[in-house]
Amino acid sequence: MREEIEDYVFHRDFSKTYPIITHGKGIYLYDENGKRFMDACSGAVAANLGHGVEEIAEAMALQAKKAAFVHTMRFETEVLFKLAEKIAKIAPHSLNKVYFTSGGSEANESAIKLARQFHKDAGRPEKHIVIGRWQSYHGNTFGSLSAGGDIKRRQVYTPNLINFNHVHSPNCKRCPYQREKEDCDYKQNWSCVRELESVITEIGPDNVSAFIAEPIVGSQLGAVSAPEGYFKEIRKICDQYNIVLIVDEVMTGFGRTGKDFAIQHYGISPDIMTFGKGVSAGYAPLAGMVVHDRIVDSLIENSKGKFVHGYTYSGHPVSVAAGLSALTIYERDGILKNVQVVGDYLKQQLLALKKRYPIIFDVRGEGLLVGIELAADGEVGTPFPETLHASERINNIAMELGAVFYPGSGSLNGNLGDHLLISPPLNVTSDEVDGMVKILENSLQIFIEELKEEIMYEITKQIR
Repeated sequence: MREEIEDYVFHRDFSKTYPIITHGKGIYLYDENGKRFMDACSGAVAANLGHGVEEIAEAMALQAKKAAFVHTMRFETEVLFKLAEKIAKIAPHSLNKVYFTSGGSEANESAIKLARQFHKDAGRPEKHIVIGRWQSYHGNTFGSLSAGGDIKRRQVYTPNLINFNHVHSPNCKRCPYQREKEDCDYKQNWSCVRELESVITEIGPDNVSAFIAEPIVGSQLGAVSAPEGYFKEIRKICDQYNIVLIVDEVMTGFGRTGKDFAIQHYGISPDIMTFGKGVSAGYAPLAGMVVHDRIVDSLIENSKGKFVHGYTYSGHPVSVAAGLSALTIYERDGILKNVQVVGDYLKQQLLALKKRYPIIFDVRGEGLLVGIELAADGEVGTPFPETLHASERINNIAMELGAVFYPGSGSLNGNLGDHLLISPPLNVTSDEVDGMVKILENSLQIFIEELKEEIMYEITKQIR
C-alpha cells in the first residue's frame, strides 16, 4: 500500500518510517500488514475510550448532517450548551463558564490571554508576567511554550519566547532542593512553594498575571504528583497577590486519574482550568477552559462582556458533538470506578515489576496515569546517559512486540532522566493490563540484554 502512494507528508520525524494504521477496536490498533498494537498510552493520553466506538462516530455524523460549521462570533449550537453544562457540573466549585478551542495549546494560550485581559481591564495594566514550572508542558504555541518548562522543546525557539519566569516543579523523589519529603510535610514548609513566593516578590506582585501548573505532571516528569498540601498553599499565595491560578488538566481531566479532574485530589478550585484530550476521547480536536465566576463577572463589568480573542474552530459543532457523546459514555458506563479499580491493579503490577527489574527507579501516578522512571541504577537512581535514549528504545522494542507506551526524557534537568507513561484507555480491563505489563516486561528484558552486549563489545574493542 505504501509503495502505491507518493509521499507528500511533512512527517514529525523524517528519519522514521511510521506504521500505517487502517483501523482500531477497543484498546487495539491494526496496521496495513495486519499487525496489532496494544494502545497502552491512549495515543497521547487522549483516546480515553479506545478505538472504534460507533456511538461517538454516529453522534459526529448526525451533527455534521445538521450543521457541520458555524462561526461562534455570529451563531451557536444546541450541542455547545449541552456539553458546556456537562463540563461545568463536574468542574470544581465556581467554575461555571466553558470556552472551547481545538487543542490544549490553544486552551492554555486562551487562559494566559484571559488572565492578562482580566487584570488590564480591572485597572492593573502592569500585570502581564506568567510564572510556569520547569519540567512542565503546556503546549507548542509561543505563549504556551513560553509558560512551559520543557527544555528540549524550548531550545530551538528561545529567541522567540516571551520572558516568563519559572520555578521548580515539585518532585519529592528527586527533590531539586535536596530536602526530604517527611521534613517538608512535618514542618508544613515546602521549598517548591516558598520558591514561588520568592519569585513573585522579586518580580514584584504588581507585574505577575498568572501562575500555571499541571496538578500531576504528565509527559515531562512521568506522572509526578504534588505533595498533599502544595496546591492549598499555592492557592493562598495567588489569593494574597491577586494572581490568576491556571490549572492545566489537558492530560489529567475527565477521569484519567480516578476523579473528574486531578485538581480534585487536592481540594482547591483554580481561577481557570484548561482541558483537552479526553474531553472528546480523541475522536475530534477539542479542548477549552472553564472559568471562575469572578473572572466572568469582571469581564462583564469591565470589558462589556467581550473577551478579545477567538479561533475559527472554537466550539466546532462536530467536535463538540463528539465531546458530548464521550462524556455521556463516561457517566453512563461508570468509567471513574473502572479507573480507580483497574488503576490500582496496574500500579500493583508495575510495583511487582520494579522488584524484578532494577532499572525501574520509581512507580508513581494516579488512576490510569501511571509512570515508571528508568535508571541505570534503580537503587540510587543514577540516570542512563542521555545518548542512550533509554525510554525511546524500550518503547521501540515494545512496538515490535505489539504494544505502544509513552516515552519521555529530561525529567531531571531537562536533558537527563527517562520515563515511560502507562496510560491505557479508561475502560481497559485487568486482563488487558496483564497483557501490556507482560509486553513491557519482555521489552525491559530485551533492552537489558542489548545493553550487556553493547558493554561487552566496548570492552572487547578496548582490549584489541
